[in-house]
Amino acid sequence: MAPRAKSKNVPNPAEAALYAGWQVLKKHPLFGPLADATSLRNSKGSDNFCPQDGYVVVCSYGVLHCHPTRRASVENWTYVLAHALLHLGFGHLKEVSREREWNAACCAFVTRFLKDLKLGQPPEFACGHFEIAAQNEEALYRLFCEQGIAPDLSGLGTAGAHNDFLGVSSAPQYYNCQYGSFGTRTYEELLADGLMAAVTSAVNVAGGLEPYLGAGEKLHTAMQQARSWFISSYPLLGALAAAFKIVEDVAVCQRLNISIAAVDAEAKEIYCNPNAKMNEAQARFVIAHELLHVGLQHDARQQGRDPYLWNVACDYVINGWLVEMGIGEFPHFGGLHDPALKGQSAEEIYLTICKDLRKYRKLATFRGIGCGDMLRGDLGEWWRRPQGMALDEFYRSCLAQGLTFHHQQCRGLLPAGLVEEINALSQPPIAWDVELAQWFDLYFAPLHKKRSFARISRRQASSPDIPRPRYVPEEALLEGRTFAVVLDTSGSMDRKILAKALGAIASYCMSRDVPAVRLVFCDAYAYDEGYVAAETIAQRVRVRGRGGTVLQPGIDLLESLEDFPKKGPILIITDGFCDNLSVKREHAYLLPQGRYLPFHPKGPVFRIT
Repeated sequence: MAPRAKSKNVPNPAEAALYAGWQVLKKHPLFGPLADATSLRNSKGSDNFCPQDGYVVVCSYGVLHCHPTRRASVENWTYVLAHALLHLGFGHLKEVSREREWNAACCAFVTRFLKDLKLGQPPEFACGHFEIAAQNEEALYRLFCEQGIAPDLSGLGTAGAHNDFLGVSSAPQYYNCQYGSFGTRTYEELLADGLMAAVTSAVNVAGGLEPYLGAGEKLHTAMQQARSWFISSYPLLGALAAAFKIVEDVAVCQRLNISIAAVDAEAKEIYCNPNAKMNEAQARFVIAHELLHVGLQHDARQQGRDPYLWNVACDYVINGWLVEMGIGEFPHFGGLHDPALKGQSAEEIYLTICKDLRKYRKLATFRGIGCGDMLRGDLGEWWRRPQGMALDEFYRSCLAQGLTFHHQQCRGLLPAGLVEEINALSQPPIAWDVELAQWFDLYFAPLHKKRSFARISRRQASSPDIPRPRYVPEEALLEGRTFAVVLDTSGSMDRKILAKALGAIASYCMSRDVPAVRLVFCDAYAYDEGYVAAETIAQRVRVRGRGGTVLQPGIDLLESLEDFPKKGPILIITDGFCDNLSVKREHAYLLPQGRYLPFHPKGPVFRIT
């Protein structure tokens, strides 16, 4: 009978145990950073440096050459792979004059370290029980050079001995390769990150803050450690960091198209893609970036702008502040930062971006190209969400309290633009009609009244024969006391917005002794209604137009009128769907909430809520 062919679906037992032990190390808090920065090679051929009687040989460029056919348990592979990673982490891969003694000293030191750690299980023939008097590998190396290697340690580090699994070989590639690193992080720094994560996990398990999971799950990643640092050591963003949860799930990030990180203010979650491979310093930068998006209410300040371009403008501002403040480390994968934009607000940068859309459309936020890292979900327009008001107030108070604590504890200087924005957000917003009245007060001072007998006031009962004057405004001051309103009456303008704006203007005119207003309707043409009394505006006005939007003819008409005061201000009421306007007089704009002008306005802008 012919032998039965082996099924291709049956896994190789030796390879399965090898990768199972490797997965244990990748999930271990101590070895995880090193394992993520290295790779395994267990293929047959000349490119595999592992000898026939060995287990693994580690090279300085971060590749662990494993025996392709050796069968061992998962615990054995966990032990020998951890041994090889520790050689990288302790910086043992360097040139020395006596390689065999240095090799044996390093193996003895790593073996003693793993014995105290109690990770995995050494093979039966390993030198796992011995005593050494030296405290470190350097001292042990000098001892071996002076007195020779002890008989019970003579097999350590040799290429042909039975315990060659210890990860050291006399092959030249072990020592002669230049010392490697992962990105901008050396292997010693990655081991230090792992030690910090392991100690933190052990303290939290002892304190009952987290369950004991062994090496099966990493609970303290760089993002979680960075969040803890903000809560404990950086009061400016500590309150916001405590309110947010870090979500590190590859499947969630793929579903949301998140390449690095993003934030959801409504869900109070910061999403981070584990494949980004950030260290703690870079994670601090990313978390501070996302928290400032929320605290400064960049989502609410969008005001109808393009979401992605507005996100890019905000990223330039935030990253410039973080670099100036020295929070964390600028990520190795890059970010939006331009020193030439220093000192500019997000609104100013947005107008700059709009002039070169082809260039800025290709830029990538922390979420990716063409995607903003401020997630909204399906919640609709922010100004129509009543439940968002309490949340916005909470974020404002967190950032304001953090600024107070930062100053009280003398934690250093902050960028002036950041302090101004936090102080502005901490103040209650002024109603739009109050802001409009304040703007009018700049041009229409209160009238001084005088006594006049032109119309005698009521006589007192005690002296009916004595006429008494009344107070009346000076007629000379009433001359030229008017302003113009250019009203966008195109089809896109909401009737309720028109009614609310005209009502506010009428009430102001009657309270400030403005007798009449020059009213101009504009859609595709300009319709001059002449001077309209305040009482007429308050009652009913027949709106003309409701076609296209061209506002410049109405402005040109007012500037050319001879019966309109030269210093009379102009109020332009529009929904923002207009071209660039050229206004030579003093002017202001009144827009619906959530809309913006497609150009940089020279006059103030008020928004109707």
